[in-house]
Amino acid sequence: MTIDGILDLLKKLLDVLIVWLVLYYILKNLRRNVKMVLLFKGVLVILILKIISDILNLTTIGYLLDYVITWGPLALIVIFQPEIRNVLEQLGRSQLLGRHKVLTVDEREKVVYEITSAMDQLRKNRIGALMVIERDQSLNEYISKSKKIYADISSDLLIAIFFPNNPLHDGGVIIQGDKITSAGAVFPTSDNLRISKRLGTRHRAALGVAEETDCISLIVSEETGRVSMAVNSELHYNLTMDELKILLLEELRPKKVVVPDDEEETSNEENN
Repeated sequence: MTIDGILDLLKKLLDVLIVWLVLYYILKNLRRNVKMVLLFKGVLVILILKIISDILNLTTIGYLLDYVITWGPLALIVIFQPEIRNVLEQLGRSQLLGRHKVLTVDEREKVVYEITSAMDQLRKNRIGALMVIERDQSLNEYISKSKKIYADISSDLLIAIFFPNNPLHDGGVIIQGDKITSAGAVFPTSDNLRISKRLGTRHRAALGVAEETDCISLIVSEETGRVSMAVNSELHYNLTMDELKILLLEELRPKKVVVPDDEEETSNEENN
């Protein structure tokens, strides 16, 4: 095979890879948006009707469907402009690598301990709270509009922030790594129709930011004292403290386990 042939093959592979990545990203975000799911179903229905009309030679419906297919994309851009904007914003927030250092086992357990201790005290006293933990996707959009803190995470500080009459208690706290970055953050509310109407703005905001990013949202209900978690566009409602700890530890676990060099050398020596 010549060099030109190899380059041509690589171009075709790159072309297919880009198309696959675009489709993967669209389908990944499609399941998180109720409106986009309905749109996808509508497009499928139109395509099926078009195929049927062509097979059966249905002139009138085929003529109308031709107009819909021709002008439909322009109408969809206008109607679904907010959803398209959200997808593009998510693409801008996405990062190939995590923003922060990977927490060690001890650091991760300390973060979970401080957060759950604070939430346990808050639920016992019926004090509402919203805490959002950043992962791979940046939350700088919300941090820039909130009150900067950047302090070591501690249960006492979290309780103080959400204590009634505190100027910052109405907003949410953003946590990056083992630091409390900001407080008083405002998040978009979810328009998911499957959410119970009994849930208030705090739960909808937690699910809203969990739908737009890969963060972990933690909620303490002011009315009931119940503890919930929103992650991966799903709301886990009314968790026990043990369930919350298990879920937090699992979600904060690094995606890739990095083996130190000395451990690798030890394992190699044992194998030899």
